[in-house]
Amino acid sequence: MSELNEIISEQLSMFIMGFALIIVVLAIVLMIQGAKIRKMRRKYEAMMNGNGIEDLESLLIDLKNQGDMLEEVQREQKTIIEAAQVKLRGMKSKVAVKRYNAFGERGNDLSFSLAIIDDNRSGVVLTSLHNRENSYIYSKPLEGGESQYPLSPEEKEVIALASQQS
Repeated sequence: MSELNEIISEQLSMFIMGFALIIVVLAIVLMIQGAKIRKMRRKYEAMMNGNGIEDLESLLIDLKNQGDMLEEVQREQKTIIEAAQVKLRGMKSKVAVKRYNAFGERGNDLSFSLAIIDDNRSGVVLTSLHNRENSYIYSKPLEGGESQYPLSPEEKEVIALASQQS
């Protein structure tokens, strides 16, 4: 037992020094944490006591109301855009022209067919037939790329050309 007491008394000073070092490190950590908490408390009190904001609850309510108004405006704009897209699909925006010689060897390429259609291939085909004495213009309505009147090969070709446009 005396040997054990000797070992303990020899190591006691080292043991006390180790504990003292640990206590000093913990005290430093405690002071650093205390400073951080004081800084955070000051920021919290400044936020809750003023800076132009009467209370946080009214600020949050105002922000929610503004967000709701923005969502309503966005819904209205989405409706307007969808209506504009529907109108655009119905607009006659695809146009194609083909010039040709309607009467073979007599004359030049003075005859033409003009197709004005929309995305659904509805619209009109205008055809002008020109010879030396007269010029005739015909108009044929289109629904889905077809007409109730017979279409010439040139008119079918110009409808196909107009349909290929994007």
